Amino acid sequence: MAQLLLTAVGADRPGIVSSVAAKVAEQGGNWLESRMALLAGAFAGIVLVDIPDELVGGLRDSLAELAADGLDVTITPTGPISQPDQTTLSVRLIGHDRPGIISQVTGAMADLGVTIDDLETGVREAPMGDGVLFETSARVRITTATTVDDLRSALEGIAAELMVDIEMVED
Repeated sequence: MAQLLLTAVGADRPGIVSSVAAKVAEQGGNWLESRMALLAGAFAGIVLVDIPDELVGGLRDSLAELAADGLDVTITPTGPISQPDQTTLSVRLIGHDRPGIISQVTGAMADLGVTIDDLETGVREAPMGDGVLFETSARVRITTATTVDDLRSALEGIAAELMVDIEMVED
């Protein structure tokens, strides 16, 4: 059995998810997990599927047909990964928007060997017309290479520098 990660990007229109799901089902694949979003008028989605090894080529050909409708689907083979001892945390950040916030936060995490499993970001108008707020929510994993205290210290330093609020909660 093969596990494949499908990445689909195209102009938004009704039926995009249905068209991808139909191709997966027609080719004998099983839809496992997905994340999808509308970003600046474009559809972006990632899907994890299982499919018998001998049917991968047929799925690849079938998904390529969606390009005629303006949907570009990329297929990446995946496999099981071993996960060492780890701690899972939820991290939330909110503060006035400015260039470089996500770069600094994710850079500090990378320097400590922290893995980001899920990341959502967005901007919204601040209450009382006080500019634009940047918000992010992440689910991260730290291994024995670092500690929760190391991550907390690094993020608190960034929070003070950027004047944002960062909170961490162990899952």
